[in-house]
Amino acid sequence: MNISFKRPLRKQAGQGMTEYIIIVALIAVSAIAVYASFGKAIREQTAGLTHEMSGTDSTSDINDARAAATDGKSQADKNKGMGAYGSDGSLSTNNK
Repeated sequence: MNISFKRPLRKQAGQGMTEYIIIVALIAVSAIAVYASFGKAIREQTAGLTHEMSGTDSTSDINDARAAATDGKSQADKNKGMGAYGSDGSLSTNNK
């Protein structure tokens, strides 16, 4: 009896790669969602860190990050659905 085991191993290797791609895609989508939600606050905090590491004052960056976080909180309290978006893709502010 001559039984070949190469074909099932290829299928398993392909399945592992597919699962890996799905996991990486889910992580990427999650990262994009987090950055979309907290983008301005993250950018301001990163700018503050950069200024502090270079030895300059970052008080304005810290205040901007605080303001962005406060704005993010107020935006999170609003009811947003698909109908809240304008025809140009921007979020209309009149929906509460």
